[in-house]
Amino acid sequence: MKTFLFALSLTAMLSLNSNCVNSTSQKGPTITEGDSLNSPHGIAAEKKPVTGADQIGEYVRYLKGKKVGILVNQTSIIGNKPIVDSLVALGVNIVTIFGPEHGFRGTASNGDKVSDSVDPKTGIPAISLYGKQKKPTKEQMAAIDLMIFDIQDVGARFYTYINTLGHVMEACAESNKEMLILDRPNPNGYLVDGPVLEDHLHSGIGMYKIPISHGLTIAEFAQMINGEGWLPNKMQCKLKIIKVANYTHTTPYTLPVMPSPNLNTQQSVMLYPHICMFEGTIVSQGRGTYMPFTVLGAPLLKGKYDFSFTPKSIKGMSETPLHQDTECYGLDLRKYDMKHIEKAGQIHLKWLIEMYNAYPDKARFFDRTQSKQMGDIDKLAGTENLKKQIIAGVSEAEIRKSWEPELSYYKAMRKKYLIYP
Repeated sequence: MKTFLFALSLTAMLSLNSNCVNSTSQKGPTITEGDSLNSPHGIAAEKKPVTGADQIGEYVRYLKGKKVGILVNQTSIIGNKPIVDSLVALGVNIVTIFGPEHGFRGTASNGDKVSDSVDPKTGIPAISLYGKQKKPTKEQMAAIDLMIFDIQDVGARFYTYINTLGHVMEACAESNKEMLILDRPNPNGYLVDGPVLEDHLHSGIGMYKIPISHGLTIAEFAQMINGEGWLPNKMQCKLKIIKVANYTHTTPYTLPVMPSPNLNTQQSVMLYPHICMFEGTIVSQGRGTYMPFTVLGAPLLKGKYDFSFTPKSIKGMSETPLHQDTECYGLDLRKYDMKHIEKAGQIHLKWLIEMYNAYPDKARFFDRTQSKQMGDIDKLAGTENLKKQIIAGVSEAEIRKSWEPELSYYKAMRKKYLIYP
Protein backbone atom coordinates (compact mmCIF):
# COMPACT_ATOMS: atom_id res chain seq x y z
CA MET A 1 0.00 0.00 0.00
CA LYS A 2 1.36 3.38 -0.96
CA THR A 3 0.52 6.36 1.24
CA PHE A 4 0.17 9.72 -0.41
CA LEU A 5 0.38 13.10 1.35
CA PHE A 6 -1.35 16.11 -0.02
CA ALA A 7 -1.48 19.72 1.20
CA LEU A 8 -4.74 20.58 2.87
CA SER A 9 -3.71 24.16 3.66
CA LEU A 10 -0.44 25.81 4.65
CA THR A 11 -0.43 23.89 7.91
CA ALA A 12 -2.87 20.97 7.56
CA MET A 13 -1.95 17.65 5.95
CA LEU A 14 -3.81 14.42 5.30
CA SER A 15 -2.30 11.02 4.60
CA LEU A 16 -4.00 9.19 1.72
CA ASN A 17 -3.97 5.42 1.73
CA SER A 18 -4.89 4.05 -1.68
CA ASN A 19 -5.22 0.36 -0.85
CA CYS A 20 -6.76 -1.92 1.77
CA VAL A 21 -6.01 -2.07 5.46
CA ASN A 22 -3.29 -4.35 6.87
CA SER A 23 -0.78 -3.49 4.12
CA THR A 24 2.65 -1.93 4.61
CA SER A 25 2.80 1.84 4.19
CA GLN A 26 5.57 3.73 2.46
CA LYS A 27 5.87 7.40 1.72
CA GLY A 28 4.68 8.50 -1.70
CA PRO A 29 4.59 11.76 -3.69
CA THR A 30 2.95 14.89 -2.39
CA ILE A 31 -0.42 15.66 -4.00
CA THR A 32 -2.22 18.98 -3.70
CA GLU A 33 -5.97 19.53 -3.74
CA GLY A 34 -5.77 20.29 -7.44
CA ASP A 35 -4.38 16.87 -8.26
CA SER A 36 -6.18 13.60 -8.78
CA LEU A 37 -5.17 10.27 -7.33
CA ASN A 38 -5.81 9.08 -10.87
CA SER A 39 -2.87 11.09 -12.20
CA PRO A 40 0.14 9.33 -13.77
CA HIS A 41 2.27 9.59 -10.63
CA GLY A 42 -0.56 8.18 -8.52
CA ILE A 43 -2.01 4.69 -8.22
CA ALA A 44 -3.49 4.54 -11.72
CA ALA A 45 -0.17 3.16 -12.89
CA GLU A 46 -0.93 0.06 -10.87
CA LYS A 47 -4.29 -0.28 -12.63
CA LYS A 48 -6.22 -0.65 -9.40
CA PRO A 49 -9.68 0.91 -9.01
CA VAL A 50 -9.58 4.52 -7.86
CA THR A 51 -12.81 5.61 -6.18
CA GLY A 52 -14.53 8.84 -7.07
CA ALA A 53 -13.74 10.24 -3.62
CA ASP A 54 -10.01 9.63 -4.08
CA GLN A 55 -9.98 11.73 -7.27
CA ILE A 56 -9.95 14.96 -5.29
CA GLY A 57 -8.81 17.09 -8.20
CA GLU A 58 -12.01 16.22 -10.05
CA TYR A 59 -14.39 17.82 -7.57
CA VAL A 60 -12.90 19.77 -4.64
CA ARG A 61 -12.59 23.03 -6.54
CA TYR A 62 -16.13 22.55 -7.80
CA LEU A 63 -17.31 22.49 -4.18
CA LYS A 64 -15.54 25.68 -3.12
CA GLY A 65 -17.96 28.49 -2.34
CA LYS A 66 -20.92 26.14 -2.07
CA LYS A 67 -22.94 25.14 0.98
CA VAL A 68 -22.73 21.38 0.94
CA GLY A 69 -24.86 18.59 2.37
CA ILE A 70 -23.25 15.16 2.44
CA LEU A 71 -24.72 11.68 2.78
CA VAL A 72 -22.02 9.40 4.15
CA ASN A 73 -21.15 6.62 6.56
CA GLN A 74 -17.98 4.91 7.77
CA THR A 75 -17.18 3.69 4.25
CA SER A 76 -16.95 7.26 2.97
CA ILE A 77 -13.21 7.81 2.95
CA ILE A 78 -10.51 9.66 1.04
CA GLY A 79 -7.55 7.35 1.27
CA ASN A 80 -7.93 6.10 4.82
CA LYS A 81 -9.49 9.23 6.33
CA PRO A 82 -13.22 10.02 6.74
CA ILE A 83 -14.30 12.16 3.82
CA VAL A 84 -16.04 14.70 6.06
CA ASP A 85 -12.83 15.36 8.01
CA SER A 86 -10.83 15.56 4.78
CA LEU A 87 -13.18 17.94 2.98
CA VAL A 88 -13.52 20.23 6.00
CA ALA A 89 -9.71 20.40 6.18
CA LEU A 90 -9.68 21.29 2.49
CA GLY A 91 -11.97 24.25 3.15
CA VAL A 92 -15.22 22.76 1.86
CA ASN A 93 -18.24 24.26 3.65
CA ILE A 94 -20.21 21.21 4.81
CA VAL A 95 -23.45 22.45 6.34
CA THR A 96 -25.17 19.16 7.20
CA ILE A 97 -24.16 15.50 7.42
CA PHE A 98 -26.85 12.93 6.59
CA GLY A 99 -26.54 9.31 7.71
CA PRO A 100 -28.27 6.09 6.49
CA GLU A 101 -28.99 2.79 8.30
CA HIS A 102 -26.32 2.06 10.96
CA GLY A 103 -25.67 5.80 11.32
CA PHE A 104 -23.04 8.27 10.17
CA ARG A 105 -20.25 6.36 11.93
CA GLY A 106 -21.73 2.92 11.07
CA THR A 107 -22.09 1.72 14.67
CA ALA A 108 -25.85 1.15 15.02
CA SER A 109 -27.24 -2.40 14.98
CA ASN A 110 -29.28 -3.76 12.09
CA GLY A 111 -32.66 -2.03 11.92
CA ASP A 112 -31.99 0.29 14.87
CA LYS A 113 -33.34 3.83 14.64
CA VAL A 114 -30.56 6.41 14.72
CA SER A 115 -31.09 9.78 16.40
CA ASP A 116 -30.02 13.17 15.08
CA SER A 117 -26.86 14.51 16.68
CA VAL A 118 -23.88 16.79 16.24
CA ASP A 119 -20.66 15.27 14.94
CA PRO A 120 -18.26 15.74 17.88
CA LYS A 121 -15.18 16.05 15.67
CA THR A 122 -16.40 18.75 13.29
CA GLY A 123 -19.38 20.24 15.13
CA ILE A 124 -21.55 19.75 12.04
CA PRO A 125 -25.20 18.67 12.57
CA ALA A 126 -25.75 15.00 11.66
CA ILE A 127 -29.26 14.03 10.53
CA SER A 128 -30.44 10.42 10.49
CA LEU A 129 -32.31 9.23 7.40
CA TYR A 130 -33.11 5.84 8.92
CA GLY A 131 -36.20 5.99 11.11
CA LYS A 132 -39.11 8.39 10.79
CA GLN A 133 -37.24 10.69 8.40
CA LYS A 134 -36.41 9.01 5.09
CA LYS A 135 -35.20 12.05 3.19
CA PRO A 136 -33.98 15.59 3.92
CA THR A 137 -36.74 18.09 4.64
CA LYS A 138 -37.41 21.13 2.46
CA GLU A 139 -35.81 23.30 5.14
CA GLN A 140 -32.69 21.14 5.22
CA MET A 141 -32.45 21.20 1.44
CA ALA A 142 -32.93 24.97 1.38
CA ALA A 143 -29.81 25.33 3.55
CA ILE A 144 -27.53 23.70 0.96
CA ASP A 145 -26.48 24.33 -2.61
CA LEU A 146 -25.49 20.76 -3.44
CA MET A 147 -25.74 17.22 -2.03
CA ILE A 148 -22.86 14.74 -2.06
CA PHE A 149 -23.60 11.01 -2.01
CA ASP A 150 -20.64 8.80 -1.10
CA ILE A 151 -21.58 5.40 0.38
CA GLN A 152 -20.25 1.94 -0.39
CA ASP A 153 -22.97 -0.38 -1.68
CA VAL A 154 -22.75 -4.18 -2.06
CA GLY A 155 -25.07 -4.66 -5.03
CA ALA A 156 -28.09 -6.39 -3.46
CA ARG A 157 -31.73 -5.25 -3.67
CA PHE A 158 -32.35 -5.73 0.04
CA TYR A 159 -29.32 -3.66 1.08
CA THR A 160 -31.02 -0.42 2.07
CA TYR A 161 -28.54 2.16 0.81
CA ILE A 162 -30.06 2.17 -2.69
CA ASN A 163 -33.38 3.06 -1.05
CA THR A 164 -31.69 5.96 0.73
CA LEU A 165 -30.20 7.02 -2.61
CA GLY A 166 -33.69 7.18 -4.13
CA HIS A 167 -35.15 9.14 -1.22
CA VAL A 168 -32.38 11.75 -1.35
CA MET A 169 -32.59 12.00 -5.13
CA GLU A 170 -36.28 12.78 -4.63
CA ALA A 171 -35.45 15.57 -2.16
CA CYS A 172 -32.86 16.98 -4.56
CA ALA A 173 -35.32 16.90 -7.48
CA GLU A 174 -38.03 18.61 -5.43
CA SER A 175 -35.59 21.36 -4.40
CA ASN A 176 -33.86 21.64 -7.79
CA LYS A 177 -30.51 20.84 -6.16
CA GLU A 178 -27.74 18.85 -7.78
CA MET A 179 -26.44 15.54 -6.40
CA LEU A 180 -22.73 14.88 -6.74
CA ILE A 181 -22.06 11.13 -6.64
CA LEU A 182 -18.56 10.00 -5.76
CA ASP A 183 -18.85 6.53 -7.21
CA ARG A 184 -17.39 3.35 -5.72
CA PRO A 185 -16.96 -0.17 -7.14
CA ASN A 186 -19.66 -2.77 -6.59
CA PRO A 187 -17.89 -5.82 -5.08
CA ASN A 188 -20.64 -7.99 -6.56
CA GLY A 189 -20.77 -6.05 -9.81
CA TYR A 190 -20.28 -9.20 -11.90
CA LEU A 191 -23.55 -10.70 -10.63
CA VAL A 192 -26.92 -9.90 -12.26
CA ASP A 193 -29.38 -12.55 -11.15
CA GLY A 194 -32.43 -13.49 -9.11
CA PRO A 195 -36.18 -12.99 -9.35
CA VAL A 196 -37.23 -9.46 -10.27
CA LEU A 197 -39.27 -7.77 -7.54
CA GLU A 198 -43.03 -8.21 -7.98
CA ASP A 199 -44.99 -4.97 -7.70
CA HIS A 200 -47.11 -6.02 -4.71
CA LEU A 201 -44.03 -6.89 -2.64
CA HIS A 202 -42.52 -3.41 -2.47
CA SER A 203 -41.12 -2.77 1.02
CA GLY A 204 -38.21 -1.27 2.92
CA ILE A 205 -36.05 -4.14 1.67
CA GLY A 206 -37.25 -3.86 -1.93
CA MET A 207 -38.25 -0.54 -3.48
CA TYR A 208 -37.32 -1.12 -7.09
CA LYS A 209 -38.26 -3.58 -9.84
CA ILE A 210 -34.82 -5.18 -10.00
CA PRO A 211 -33.40 -8.67 -9.32
CA ILE A 212 -31.73 -9.67 -6.06
CA SER A 213 -28.27 -8.79 -7.40
CA HIS A 214 -28.53 -5.75 -9.67
CA GLY A 215 -24.94 -5.48 -10.98
CA LEU A 216 -24.69 -1.68 -10.82
CA THR A 217 -22.60 0.89 -9.01
CA ILE A 218 -24.41 3.59 -7.06
CA ALA A 219 -23.93 6.10 -9.90
CA GLU A 220 -25.27 3.65 -12.48
CA PHE A 221 -28.23 2.91 -10.21
CA ALA A 222 -28.93 6.65 -9.87
CA GLN A 223 -29.00 6.94 -13.66
CA MET A 224 -31.47 4.04 -13.76
CA ILE A 225 -33.72 5.73 -11.20
CA ASN A 226 -33.83 8.84 -13.39
CA GLY A 227 -34.06 6.99 -16.69
CA GLU A 228 -36.86 4.64 -15.64
CA GLY A 229 -38.89 7.43 -14.04
CA TRP A 230 -38.85 5.85 -10.58
CA LEU A 231 -39.01 9.16 -8.69
CA PRO A 232 -42.51 10.44 -7.87
CA ASN A 233 -44.18 12.07 -10.86
CA LYS A 234 -41.15 10.98 -12.91
CA MET A 235 -39.13 13.85 -11.51
CA GLN A 236 -35.48 14.05 -12.54
CA CYS A 237 -32.57 14.56 -10.20
CA LYS A 238 -29.67 16.55 -11.62
CA LEU A 239 -26.57 14.35 -11.31
CA LYS A 240 -22.86 15.03 -11.45
CA ILE A 241 -20.80 11.82 -11.30
CA ILE A 242 -17.14 11.28 -10.47
CA LYS A 243 -16.49 7.88 -11.99
CA VAL A 244 -14.31 5.10 -10.59
CA ALA A 245 -11.07 4.87 -12.54
CA ASN A 246 -9.62 1.54 -13.71
CA TYR A 247 -12.83 -0.36 -13.03
CA THR A 248 -15.04 -2.86 -14.83
CA HIS A 249 -17.88 -4.91 -13.43
CA THR A 250 -15.60 -7.93 -13.29
CA THR A 251 -12.72 -6.13 -11.55
CA PRO A 252 -12.03 -7.77 -8.16
CA TYR A 253 -12.46 -5.21 -5.38
CA THR A 254 -11.73 -5.77 -1.72
CA LEU A 255 -13.50 -3.20 0.43
CA PRO A 256 -11.08 -1.13 2.56
CA VAL A 257 -13.84 -0.50 5.14
CA MET A 258 -16.63 -2.94 5.90
CA PRO A 259 -20.01 -1.52 4.88
CA SER A 260 -22.06 -2.44 8.00
CA PRO A 261 -21.62 -4.17 11.38
CA ASN A 262 -22.78 -7.56 10.13
CA LEU A 263 -20.85 -7.46 6.88
CA ASN A 264 -17.48 -7.43 8.59
CA THR A 265 -15.35 -9.49 6.19
CA GLN A 266 -14.86 -9.59 2.44
CA GLN A 267 -16.26 -13.13 2.46
CA SER A 268 -19.50 -11.94 4.08
CA VAL A 269 -19.83 -9.16 1.47
CA MET A 270 -19.45 -11.68 -1.35
CA LEU A 271 -21.84 -14.20 0.23
CA TYR A 272 -24.48 -11.63 1.16
CA PRO A 273 -26.59 -11.74 -2.06
CA HIS A 274 -26.69 -15.54 -1.81
CA ILE A 275 -27.58 -16.09 1.85
CA CYS A 276 -29.54 -13.03 2.97
CA MET A 277 -32.75 -14.86 1.96
CA PHE A 278 -32.09 -17.14 4.94
CA GLU A 279 -33.32 -14.20 7.05
CA GLY A 280 -36.77 -15.32 5.93
CA THR A 281 -36.21 -18.79 7.42
CA ILE A 282 -35.62 -20.39 10.82
CA VAL A 283 -31.91 -20.70 9.91
CA SER A 284 -29.49 -18.23 11.51
CA GLN A 285 -26.98 -16.51 9.23
CA GLY A 286 -24.57 -16.03 12.12
CA ARG A 287 -25.98 -12.82 13.53
CA GLY A 288 -24.89 -12.77 17.14
CA THR A 289 -21.44 -14.10 16.26
CA TYR A 290 -18.33 -12.38 14.91
CA MET A 291 -18.73 -14.31 11.66
CA PRO A 292 -22.14 -13.13 10.38
CA PHE A 293 -23.20 -13.99 6.83
CA THR A 294 -20.50 -16.65 6.59
CA VAL A 295 -22.22 -19.39 8.65
CA LEU A 296 -25.69 -20.95 8.56
CA GLY A 297 -27.40 -23.06 11.20
CA ALA A 298 -30.37 -23.90 13.42
CA PRO A 299 -30.81 -25.96 16.61
CA LEU A 300 -32.99 -28.62 14.96
CA LEU A 301 -30.29 -29.39 12.42
CA LYS A 302 -28.26 -31.18 15.10
CA GLY A 303 -27.26 -34.57 13.70
CA LYS A 304 -27.55 -33.28 10.12
CA TYR A 305 -24.36 -31.20 10.29
CA ASP A 306 -21.22 -31.36 12.43
CA PHE A 307 -20.35 -27.64 12.44
CA SER A 308 -22.01 -25.54 15.16
CA PHE A 309 -22.07 -22.03 16.61
CA THR A 310 -24.03 -20.27 19.37
CA PRO A 311 -25.47 -16.77 18.74
CA LYS A 312 -24.99 -14.28 21.57
CA SER A 313 -26.12 -10.72 22.13
CA ILE A 314 -23.42 -8.45 20.70
CA LYS A 315 -23.86 -4.71 21.17
CA GLY A 316 -23.62 -2.78 17.93
CA MET A 317 -24.04 -5.92 15.83
CA SER A 318 -26.98 -8.11 16.84
CA GLU A 319 -28.41 -7.55 20.29
CA THR A 320 -31.34 -9.99 20.07
CA PRO A 321 -30.25 -12.52 17.43
CA LEU A 322 -32.28 -15.49 16.24
CA HIS A 323 -31.61 -18.59 18.42
CA GLN A 324 -29.82 -16.47 21.02
CA ASP A 325 -27.79 -18.61 23.47
CA THR A 326 -28.80 -21.81 21.64
CA GLU A 327 -26.34 -23.99 19.74
CA CYS A 328 -26.99 -24.04 15.99
CA TYR A 329 -25.80 -26.69 13.55
CA GLY A 330 -25.17 -26.13 9.87
CA LEU A 331 -22.68 -24.86 7.29
CA ASP A 332 -19.38 -23.05 7.73
CA LEU A 333 -18.83 -20.94 4.59
CA ARG A 334 -15.94 -18.83 5.85
CA LYS A 335 -13.48 -20.58 3.54
CA TYR A 336 -15.90 -21.37 0.73
CA ASP A 337 -14.19 -20.66 -2.60
CA MET A 338 -16.26 -17.88 -4.12
CA LYS A 339 -14.73 -18.57 -7.54
CA HIS A 340 -17.30 -21.35 -7.92
CA ILE A 341 -20.12 -18.80 -7.65
CA GLU A 342 -18.33 -16.17 -9.73
CA LYS A 343 -17.83 -18.68 -12.54
CA ALA A 344 -21.52 -19.62 -12.51
CA GLY A 345 -22.63 -15.97 -12.35
CA GLN A 346 -25.83 -16.95 -10.53
CA ILE A 347 -27.50 -16.56 -7.14
CA HIS A 348 -26.55 -19.74 -5.26
CA LEU A 349 -29.78 -21.57 -4.36
CA LYS A 350 -28.34 -24.94 -3.37
CA TRP A 351 -27.83 -24.07 0.31
CA LEU A 352 -31.41 -22.86 0.73
CA ILE A 353 -32.83 -25.97 -0.95
CA GLU A 354 -30.46 -28.27 0.94
CA MET A 355 -31.22 -26.88 4.38
CA TYR A 356 -34.98 -26.89 3.78
CA ASN A 357 -34.76 -30.56 2.80
CA ALA A 358 -32.64 -31.31 5.88
CA TYR A 359 -34.89 -29.46 8.33
CA PRO A 360 -37.06 -31.90 10.33
CA ASP A 361 -39.98 -29.50 10.93
CA LYS A 362 -40.59 -28.20 7.44
CA ALA A 363 -43.83 -26.45 8.35
CA ARG A 364 -41.85 -24.06 10.51
CA PHE A 365 -38.91 -23.44 8.17
CA PHE A 366 -40.45 -20.32 6.56
CA ASP A 367 -42.88 -19.47 9.41
CA ARG A 368 -41.80 -15.99 10.45
CA THR A 369 -44.57 -15.75 13.09
CA GLN A 370 -42.51 -17.94 15.40
CA SER A 371 -39.74 -15.35 15.76
CA LYS A 372 -39.65 -11.57 15.51
CA GLN A 373 -36.04 -11.88 14.33
CA MET A 374 -37.13 -13.65 11.13
CA GLY A 375 -37.86 -11.70 7.97
CA ASP A 376 -40.42 -12.19 5.22
CA ILE A 377 -39.03 -14.63 2.65
CA ASP A 378 -41.40 -13.35 -0.05
CA LYS A 379 -40.19 -9.76 0.36
CA LEU A 380 -36.56 -10.84 0.51
CA ALA A 381 -36.86 -12.99 -2.61
CA GLY A 382 -39.10 -10.43 -4.31
CA THR A 383 -41.57 -13.14 -5.25
CA GLU A 384 -44.08 -15.44 -3.57
CA ASN A 385 -43.07 -18.26 -5.88
CA LEU A 386 -39.68 -19.19 -4.44
CA LYS A 387 -41.02 -20.40 -1.11
CA LYS A 388 -43.79 -22.35 -2.82
CA GLN A 389 -41.35 -23.88 -5.29
CA ILE A 390 -38.92 -25.05 -2.60
CA ILE A 391 -41.75 -26.56 -0.56
CA ALA A 392 -43.07 -28.33 -3.68
CA GLY A 393 -39.64 -29.73 -4.52
CA VAL A 394 -39.31 -27.87 -7.82
CA SER A 395 -35.84 -28.29 -9.33
CA GLU A 396 -33.33 -25.48 -9.27
CA ALA A 397 -33.36 -25.34 -13.07
CA GLU A 398 -37.14 -24.90 -13.12
CA ILE A 399 -36.95 -22.24 -10.40
CA ARG A 400 -34.49 -20.25 -12.51
CA LYS A 401 -36.71 -20.56 -15.59
CA SER A 402 -39.55 -18.96 -13.60
CA TRP A 403 -37.50 -15.77 -13.27
CA GLU A 404 -37.93 -15.17 -16.98
CA PRO A 405 -38.70 -13.15 -19.01
CA GLU A 406 -38.41 -10.42 -16.35
CA LEU A 407 -34.75 -11.10 -15.61
CA SER A 408 -33.73 -10.90 -19.27
CA TYR A 409 -35.75 -7.70 -19.66
CA TYR A 410 -33.91 -6.18 -16.70
CA LYS A 411 -30.51 -7.18 -18.11
CA ALA A 412 -31.33 -5.47 -21.39
CA MET A 413 -32.63 -2.37 -19.62
CA ARG A 414 -29.56 -2.24 -17.34
CA LYS A 415 -27.24 -1.81 -20.32
CA LYS A 416 -28.64 1.68 -20.97
CA TYR A 417 -27.24 2.95 -17.68
CA LEU A 418 -23.81 1.34 -17.54
CA ILE A 419 -20.83 3.62 -17.03
CA TYR A 420 -18.32 0.78 -16.90
CA PRO A 421 -17.85 -2.24 -19.17
